[in-house]
Amino acid sequence: MRWISALMIAVLAFGLAGCAEKFKTYTGPEVTRVLIYKESRRMYLMHHDQVLQAYEVGLGFSPTGHKQIEGDGRTPEGDYYIDRRNPNSRFYLSLGISYPNAADRAYAASIGKSPGGDIFIHGRPKAFQNGVEDWTAGCVAVTDAEMRDVYAMVRTGTPVSIYR
Repeated sequence: MRWISALMIAVLAFGLAGCAEKFKTYTGPEVTRVLIYKESRRMYLMHHDQVLQAYEVGLGFSPTGHKQIEGDGRTPEGDYYIDRRNPNSRFYLSLGISYPNAADRAYAASIGKSPGGDIFIHGRPKAFQNGVEDWTAGCVAVTDAEMRDVYAMVRTGTPVSIYR
C-alpha cells in the first residue's frame, strides 16, 4: 500500500512538473500590440514602439491576399484583437484572433459565403517545426517553444494588426 501511495505521489509530481514547462510566467513590460507582416513572415510583440520579441511565422497555405471566405487558406489582414486563450489546443497552445470582424462578415454575406473563423496564433506540429512552408488553414504558427513565450506574454484583449 505504501508503495502505491509513493508511486501516485511521484506520478503527480512529474505531471505537475510537465505543466510548469508548458506554462511560463512573464513579468516584463506589457505587450500592447501584436504586429504580423505576412510578406516577410514576421511577428512582433510590441510594448508601444519597442519590440519585445520577434518571430518567424508560418501562415495559411494560400498566404497571398486577405481571408474572405471559409476554406480559402488565407490569413486575414486588418485590425483584430486576442479574444480567447486555449491551453489545450491541437497545436500546443493558442491565442484566438477576433476574425471575422463586422466588415469580414458583411463581405462574405454579400457573396453568399461564410467568412470562416477560428483563426489563432499557435504552435507547430512536429512535421512543420522547420517553418519553411505555409501549412495552416489561415492561422499564424510559431514553434512550440516560442508559443510558450507568446502565450505567457500576450493577454486577452491585446490588439493584433496583420499586414500584407
